[in-house]
Amino acid sequence: MKTNYFWYSYIILIMTFSASSASGQSRQQRKTDSVFAQVQKFFNAKQADSLYALGGERFKKTLTREAFRSIADQQLFPLNGIKGSSLMSFVNNSVATYKLIFEAVTMQFQISLDQNDKFDMFLFQPFNQVTEDKLAPAATSNKLLNSMDKLVEQVARPYIQKANTVGLSIGILKDGKITTYNYGETARGNKWLPTSNTIFEIGSITKTFTATLLAYYVNEGKVKLNDPVTKYLPDSVAANPALKTVTLQSLSNHTSGLARMPGNLDFSGADALNPYKNYNKQQLFSYLKTCKLNSRPGERYDYSNLGVGLLGTILSQISGKPFDQMVAELICKPLMMQSTVQHLSEAKLTNFVTVYNASGSVTPAWDFNVLAPCGALHSSVNDLLVYARANMNPGADKLGKAFGLTHQITFNKDLKLGLAWHIIVVDGVEYYFHNGGTYGSSSFLAFNTQKNLAIVILSNSAESTDTIGTDILKKLQ
Repeated sequence: MKTNYFWYSYIILIMTFSASSASGQSRQQRKTDSVFAQVQKFFNAKQADSLYALGGERFKKTLTREAFRSIADQQLFPLNGIKGSSLMSFVNNSVATYKLIFEAVTMQFQISLDQNDKFDMFLFQPFNQVTEDKLAPAATSNKLLNSMDKLVEQVARPYIQKANTVGLSIGILKDGKITTYNYGETARGNKWLPTSNTIFEIGSITKTFTATLLAYYVNEGKVKLNDPVTKYLPDSVAANPALKTVTLQSLSNHTSGLARMPGNLDFSGADALNPYKNYNKQQLFSYLKTCKLNSRPGERYDYSNLGVGLLGTILSQISGKPFDQMVAELICKPLMMQSTVQHLSEAKLTNFVTVYNASGSVTPAWDFNVLAPCGALHSSVNDLLVYARANMNPGADKLGKAFGLTHQITFNKDLKLGLAWHIIVVDGVEYYFHNGGTYGSSSFLAFNTQKNLAIVILSNSAESTDTIGTDILKKLQ
């Protein structure tokens, strides 16, 4: 008898950095682990109502208590308790997957939390451990001629041999010298090895570009870091008392208290695989009119795509230019970064990878509307190495001064942050860092000026590249 363990899950996939892979377990992972411990306790006690009480508002709107109790009694509790469990992954600092061992079967369980630390994703699936099962070694440009080549191969090969990964580009700036490595394919089966100019989605690395725009306009005297956001919002939105002490700085360093995502962004509709595409400014302002904060601004780090999206919207209003135009004029043109854009022209589309989800299936690349500043950019390894070098050695011009301002520490409690940049510690060495993740891409960028070292990694798979990045840093620093 085949039992169906699939039921409602309200999935929120966000683009964010994963602290767990770079500097120990993140606060969000600890919260999720804590809720999972309660889930396991109530599951083994066969207490359906107690399990249901752990669910959030959206979960409960979709699945009634009675329906949940029926599912638990008929499909879950007959498994006779969880005998063992282990965390398999924590994707985008949001979705945790646990391996569950029962008497007769092994399952995997996915859970994510809403802003109130209640689960809004609660999903049992058959256990599906991704293994390194490509039938033949993936192609590479790595010639294995020196020690750096060999250590990159040692780190990258396990990743690219996984069944769910397709292509990988790695760029290393060490002691002034650039070296690039490419693995796999730009699309499964096409036998086209990526190059250092191949274009990928970079997800939340985009946030560092938005922070640079903020710093640029601060230096120009057009805004101040401590300006309240209400100064730049329509009266109907600024009237929300919750927003009175939210500042531009708190939007950039994720201490605004705003939710990770606006509550009126629908992840389950017709564009579920391209969720940001149709979310517009009117919807954003509609949400902000009545939103509540999770914490007092400036006091607690809570990663927020909403916050950075709002920041970019405000900067567009100040400049009178859309996000992509600001990025092009103030950052990419001065640095001659020709592959870094929000919107891909026909010519650039021919150099853009096909993207694949966590299971290795093709998924749509993302399009953005008003939330573009939180994750809309595309780029290449070569462009991001130029960007990293400019950040490591900022000049005395306007752009260089903007880079310098983004590096100044604005928060130093559980985490240390500049403007958008997270400062992580790898084997005792601090790096300015950001990564990114979409439904079909992963990215990693870290640099340390004193070590004269920067790493850029781009993948057209949802499988995180964080381990590759930190392992290379450990071996080269």
